[in-house]
Amino acid sequence: MAQLRIALAQVDTTVGDLDGNAELVSSWTKQALARSAHLVVFGEMTLTGYPAEDLVLRRSFVAASAAALERLAVRLAEEGAGEIAVVVGYLDASPTPAPAVGRPAGEPQNCVAVLWQGRVAARSAKHHLPNYGVFDEFRYFVPGTTFPVFRLHGVDVGLTVCEDLWQEGGPVAVAREVGVGLLLCINGSPYEQGKSYHRDELCARRAREAGATLAYVNLVGGQDELVFDGDSLVVDAGGEVLARAPVFAETLLTVDLDLPEGAGTGVGPETGPDGPVDAGDGTTMAVSRVVLAADPLPAWEPRPATVADRPDPAGELYAAVVTGTRDYVRKNGFRSVALGLSGGIDSALVATIAVDALGPDAVHTVAMPSAHSSQGSLDDAAELARRQRTRHSVVPIEPTVAAFHAALAAAGGLHGLAAENLQARVRGTLLMALSNEHGHLVLTTGNKSELATGFSTLYGDSAGGFAPIKDVSKTNVWALARWRNARAVARGEVPPIPEEIIVKPPSAELAPGQLDSDRLPDYSVLDAVLDDYVSHDLGRAELTAAGHDPATVDRVIRLVDLAEYKRRQNPPGPKVTSKAFGRDRRLPITSRWRERDHSAG
Repeated sequence: MAQLRIALAQVDTTVGDLDGNAELVSSWTKQALARSAHLVVFGEMTLTGYPAEDLVLRRSFVAASAAALERLAVRLAEEGAGEIAVVVGYLDASPTPAPAVGRPAGEPQNCVAVLWQGRVAARSAKHHLPNYGVFDEFRYFVPGTTFPVFRLHGVDVGLTVCEDLWQEGGPVAVAREVGVGLLLCINGSPYEQGKSYHRDELCARRAREAGATLAYVNLVGGQDELVFDGDSLVVDAGGEVLARAPVFAETLLTVDLDLPEGAGTGVGPETGPDGPVDAGDGTTMAVSRVVLAADPLPAWEPRPATVADRPDPAGELYAAVVTGTRDYVRKNGFRSVALGLSGGIDSALVATIAVDALGPDAVHTVAMPSAHSSQGSLDDAAELARRQRTRHSVVPIEPTVAAFHAALAAAGGLHGLAAENLQARVRGTLLMALSNEHGHLVLTTGNKSELATGFSTLYGDSAGGFAPIKDVSKTNVWALARWRNARAVARGEVPPIPEEIIVKPPSAELAPGQLDSDRLPDYSVLDAVLDDYVSHDLGRAELTAAGHDPATVDRVIRLVDLAEYKRRQNPPGPKVTSKAFGRDRRLPITSRWRERDHSAG
């Protein structure tokens, strides 16, 4: 057996910031070197940030990434880090045509490289390209057909990229065939509720299939609507977890491993190309070998590995929306946020998320009471602002609403829903005016249940730049509020959200005595139907077969389908479920398809 000390660098990158991301690699490599690591591994497309979307179609960006990689290799050696192998994801151009997918040479590839002694010692491209959910990689990239193996201190190490682990065959099958001792997988795997446990099972299964210890490193942080949770881990060849990094935190996970020595024989020579090897997925892959350091190191006493605990599901979800909000604000150059604080549960949760993400001095809450706002709601908003020390102000909107009504009197005036929506639009206008004047990013406070059913005012409460709970159902809004309060109590702190806000019946307070239940089913019923219809794409017959009330199903389907045009005009927000509105769920606005009982003719 041979020993290696590996370090998994779980870092927060920014798309397009090649210099800043290279600085991250340099900084974290030095930390790995200070811990006497022999190998440090970074996530998918670390150098460019991920996902770079249509930026990868610009040849200038591809060339800049490739050049940055070469400079980084030289820089690391000049900084004294030439003797630590650095594995990093980046963007490059395919060196050869890909006739199987009809792509010429020079097309973009999602690549991984090994930097060693001032040079790029090995490189390859992602083999399996995901083309579902939020991923469009088959549109962007040419698949890789080479499996790289580098020998480091006597151990043969193989490389894979993210989706290569999720699909059968491909690099994992080749890794077993060529007998690597360590399989590295670099990832840009976004957070979803419950996904981490699927990753655990997947890593264990792939390690057993490869017959090798598997090290999985993931990105962390927010990028537009995606949130990366980290959760990097190492499992042995039997699938047992040896080490795990904390979620939603930049960190360096260092692990001492006992690994089999490379035999120096088997499939192909010790250095140079092998192949082709049957990848078990209908393709073959060439194996490219390079020796960095042939001989094992003298033995040392290994350090104990760290296995970080995961938070409970509500804590994990809360960390995701806080991380997504913080990084969206920070990476887009905003220093402060503003939001309407109504005294209701949604705006209370968004304010709490913002304070936890940015600190109270950066959060400006504005109460904008109308003639229908209750004194209780005003008092609850003020109490929340006091507890959380936000910069709070009260701007009554009744004079402005009255002015609008007067201006429109000659045109017949506004009544019913139009009059209700006017109040929301006045509030949206006031918040955007404060944004323009002071540079705040306006946070909208609508949840997924409202977004799904169109229970919001276009250009009113949907006006803003970021929507922290856009993918959080109403029932989960209450769950997160209770979780955050319980966490405060456990730490001996005052709960940030007044109990009165949590227990009051939800209302938009746009008309006398108004309640959400006047227009929507009970949220526990509504959210169950929405989950099946939106997240699982069940049709009407399937929904009723699943036990949902037919009348409720018809009502919810109608609301969801009619609100598509509204959703297209809503701001981005962090994706936290398996199917978020936006990149995940793409339906035509103009469509005459309606779910109904087709058996009736």
